[in-house]
Amino acid sequence: MQKFDAIRPFYDSEINEALHDVVNHPMMKTMMNFTFPEVKDEVWKEQLKKTHSIRDFQCNFIYNTIQKVLEKSSEGLTTSGFEKLEPNTSYLFISNHRDILLDTTLLNVCLFEHGLVMTASAIGDNLVKKAFLATLAKLNRNFLVLRGLSPREMLQSSKLLSEYMGQLLLRENRSVWIAQKEGRTKDGNDETNPGVLKMIGMASDEEDLMNYFKKLKIVPVSISYEYDPTDVLKMPQLMAEANNEVYVKDKNEDFMNIISGIMGTKKRIHISVGDVLDTEIDQIVAENDNANKQVQALAQTIDDIIIKNYQLWPTNFIAYDILNETNKFADKYKESEKSLFERRLEMRIGSDNPVTRQGFLAMYANPVVNKLKYQDVI
Repeated sequence: MQKFDAIRPFYDSEINEALHDVVNHPMMKTMMNFTFPEVKDEVWKEQLKKTHSIRDFQCNFIYNTIQKVLEKSSEGLTTSGFEKLEPNTSYLFISNHRDILLDTTLLNVCLFEHGLVMTASAIGDNLVKKAFLATLAKLNRNFLVLRGLSPREMLQSSKLLSEYMGQLLLRENRSVWIAQKEGRTKDGNDETNPGVLKMIGMASDEEDLMNYFKKLKIVPVSISYEYDPTDVLKMPQLMAEANNEVYVKDKNEDFMNIISGIMGTKKRIHISVGDVLDTEIDQIVAENDNANKQVQALAQTIDDIIIKNYQLWPTNFIAYDILNETNKFADKYKESEKSLFERRLEMRIGSDNPVTRQGFLAMYANPVVNKLKYQDVI
């Protein structure tokens, strides 16, 4: 299995050595002191040094870190749909993507609490340039999606990634998480890139690609935050794209997004998982005889489910009403909630930049717009 060494997480046999390498790193100390504020450094260090598997590291350390994050920066995490999934079964979770680390980590918390197989999760290699973050990602069963490649290198990398995901799902009984498109959604529009599905299907040795997708057991995932902790940080790129400008990231931008996402205010969070796509795929095949159209239809089906299951919050309705200068959804929020949202808008954006203000409001309002395409009454 050496062919996957460039992208895979640690094997359990490598975990203990990796933990010994980072146990004295200042970022590990910061993380553990945050997670276990009453525990002396020697105690958690000793426990880390006795850890020999990813599952033990996730269950004994990361799970507790995320509980502390939720306690400090949210008003709780709710879920729906997990009871429909089977234990000891691998699934391909295709998810909308709002926060760099939390989306997949929170999903794993939910899977763990429901006694389900946790995921190996795709992460862009641009996010783990720092050695400690690269180690932490591999300790958390993240596998790398290589960025910034030439077209030829991209093709080879995509084939390898597809083969690795197939290996995990079909041979190792390991669930996989991947975002529905590259990068986080910055404008509130959750759309599946058919290119992601084509990449996943590269490993299929079957004539019928859709049959391969059935074997992978695709489950659409909707994650929504009442407040996006990185909403303002997403604005510069959104504005550059609106002006047809090339956006160049600051060298520490991804790292700052990670920290802000973890510790920023989120209020309520909801994760909903849909049903395994099975009869839906049969219907797609019956209605489309062209492989390309089938992939497009599958992407649309995933979109439909993610949007349908997406939890709307008062912030979404408030932004919609402000943006459209209406009171259409005034019954969906309290005046105190509107005041809080407006204060956040003024503090973070101000009133002297109408374009940025519009982008900020649209980010929260677009999930309402998308829901309205499916149903008249929300």
